[in-house]
Amino acid sequence: MESVVEYRRALHRIPELDNQLPETTEYVRSRLSGLSCKLSSPIRSSICAFFDAGKSDTVAFRADLDALPVTEVSDLPYASTHPGIMHACGHDGHTALMLALAEYANAHLAQLPCNVLFLFQPSEETTGGAKQLCEAGVLSRYRVRRIFGLHLWPGLSEGTVWSRPGPLMARSSEVTVTVEGKSVHISKYREGVDALAIGCEYLRRAYAMMEQLPSEEPSLLRFGKMTSGTVRNAISGETRIEGSLRTYSEDTFAFCSRQLQEIGKSLAAQTGSAITVHLSEGYPAVWNHEALYGDLCKKLGSAAPQLLPEPALAAEDFSFYQQEAPGVFFFLGLGDVPALHAPEFHFNDEAVLPKGLEFLKKLLLTT
Repeated sequence: MESVVEYRRALHRIPELDNQLPETTEYVRSRLSGLSCKLSSPIRSSICAFFDAGKSDTVAFRADLDALPVTEVSDLPYASTHPGIMHACGHDGHTALMLALAEYANAHLAQLPCNVLFLFQPSEETTGGAKQLCEAGVLSRYRVRRIFGLHLWPGLSEGTVWSRPGPLMARSSEVTVTVEGKSVHISKYREGVDALAIGCEYLRRAYAMMEQLPSEEPSLLRFGKMTSGTVRNAISGETRIEGSLRTYSEDTFAFCSRQLQEIGKSLAAQTGSAITVHLSEGYPAVWNHEALYGDLCKKLGSAAPQLLPEPALAAEDFSFYQQEAPGVFFFLGLGDVPALHAPEFHFNDEAVLPKGLEFLKKLLLTT
């Protein structure tokens, strides 16, 4: 039997994107095919492994399979063999942990307190594979009563597990603002409608709106990309601004959405431009079920996760599962390592993954 570290390194060599995961799914299926589980693929590039322990209820564990369009910067012997693609967010570690946990469940099937369903999903980084699996009815089909997942997390002590009841990760939405003005030569700028200047003013008003929100609930609106105009000596006729909105409560998200639209309408009326503001559906907030979290901590005792003092403003599609069944998401600390999504991202898998696996084993037997 291979170790969880060997699984991770094998997966790290073959990163793939979105739901185009032929090598990844082949590898995962090859590790599961010899176990006493029922395999299915409800959506493209997904693998569900169901272990029937003869119980009425099922607990589910999630792993995400996809990587990122990032060129790896390392000299590791198991570095990515796919140019321009890298497991820069730790999904190789997540998948390796769940493969090893599946082997453990297989070996202890008679002692398990419930049936177990492992969800290996695509598209966490793109279109939300979790939502697609939920829409396929997987959780209801297998009578899933609770669901768990974890994410490797830089900055937390190496090999430690952290979480918190309630909000853990943010509700996210991509924000796109388009300003249509009128382009003229700069010598006749008064005859034009300056889409670049209007875009900058939209940005200023949007940020000012966010500063007025209550400080007790962290929230975030930042724009990372602006494109405008064609040449230096002509007033810009079109500006496009792209950013992201992060909140925890749906009420705050709805307020921000309305305000962003109102800013666009007001500014368009004042300037004679046309402004379109679009917010994507995004991912809901990862919100750990409070009662389930408290019950787990009592049962786990000294093995319970450490309490994360505040939620993260990152987003995760694990939240879709939590809308279907009570769920808890955890962070597994990596220590002082490069940030997630960085081309230099790397961690000490020999120190981290075995500790993460021990926690998951205790969690499985506790549920």
